[in-house]
Amino acid sequence: MFSSSQEEHCAPAKDPVKYGELVVLGYNGSLPNGDRGRRKSRFALYRRTKANGVKPSTVHILNTPQASKAVNCKGQHSISYTLSRNHTVVVEYSHDKDTDMFQIGRSTESPIDFVVTDTIAGGQEGEETPITQSTISRFACRVVCERTPPFTARLYAAGFDSSKNIFLGEKAAKWKNPDGHMDGLTTNGVLVMHPKGGFTEESKPGVWREISVCGDVYTLRETRSAQTPGKLVENENNILQDGSLVDLCGATLLWRTAEGLFHTPTQKHLEALRQEINAARPQCPVGLNTLAFPSMQRSRALSSLEDKQPWVYLACGHVHGYHNWGHRSEQEPNTQRECPMCRVVGPYVPLWLGCEPAFYVDTGAPTHAFVPCGHVCSEKSVKYWAEIPLPHGTHAFHAACPFCATQLSLTQGCSKLIFQGPVD
Repeated sequence: MFSSSQEEHCAPAKDPVKYGELVVLGYNGSLPNGDRGRRKSRFALYRRTKANGVKPSTVHILNTPQASKAVNCKGQHSISYTLSRNHTVVVEYSHDKDTDMFQIGRSTESPIDFVVTDTIAGGQEGEETPITQSTISRFACRVVCERTPPFTARLYAAGFDSSKNIFLGEKAAKWKNPDGHMDGLTTNGVLVMHPKGGFTEESKPGVWREISVCGDVYTLRETRSAQTPGKLVENENNILQDGSLVDLCGATLLWRTAEGLFHTPTQKHLEALRQEINAARPQCPVGLNTLAFPSMQRSRALSSLEDKQPWVYLACGHVHGYHNWGHRSEQEPNTQRECPMCRVVGPYVPLWLGCEPAFYVDTGAPTHAFVPCGHVCSEKSVKYWAEIPLPHGTHAFHAACPFCATQLSLTQGCSKLIFQGPVD
């Protein structure tokens, strides 16, 4: 569907079955310094040449640390639940020929398919954040896809490390279920939210839940890393739907199914919309100079402002070229500016096109901007994201721009743009 080169190396040449894509919120089509290898803003999941999924098999109850080491060294995938110094339950996992497993986390070790680091609001590069401050787990979660139609994708907390093990230590939240199988939660948890009605303009936000290591669904803990789990939600499951959001405590991922991506705008479509706006020759109503949105590439990088860059008074939506008058505050010159057209006072910011197609719920024209960042996309897309509460910190939620992760204004999440056409 997309022409971007970043997907091509992921796709096996003879097996084009695509399960879907994970797209990191807060990036406008690519990482600020460019996508590199497994570290990128989006990750396409394709059916593997050979199945690599695993499923639970043998359970060992061990009473010495040496015994658990012996089991973990057998070279099989396993999950260890340490109940006390001398009591560990190890669940061995055997090969599953019917599923493919994809692992996501902060670690750059080989078991991780998609390397994710903390998203910095405002589109800044997150790699410079010291690793010690990161709240994303090194082996955060895994997505398991069925290799046959309908290619169901399921989410599980935690990922297997280089030794093919998942360790839940004494301090991790863990328990034995009524049916006897062990389960647990990771330190900061893996949260999921399925929108009601799929990923369309009619969709409404769902309820945020936590996913366990074995894929069960729980209500949220009191705080992100509390040791007491929430309550089991028996009538919900861990199947990802088009538009599902997965939060790793530091980065939020959007899941788009292959079918869902088929209905999103392409890069070519977004470029055509950009050219259409520029061809109408919108003008600054004061300076009467022609305005033009920068190229998609410059918009992705949030590079230096251009002379013809459109600016907007967010409180009213009037689009202008840049000018240096109307300040109401000397300390922060662009937070309180008076619009020359209607005298309304508010933030004055440059406009940038939203270049990540996966964040659009329709193919409409870019007529609205997020407040306060100034990213522009279709009206329905802006209004959709303005209603989605995204996890922030240990227990807060707020709506944010999907293109840069900036928290949206509580009083005005978006602004309708008012362009002035050419006078001649």
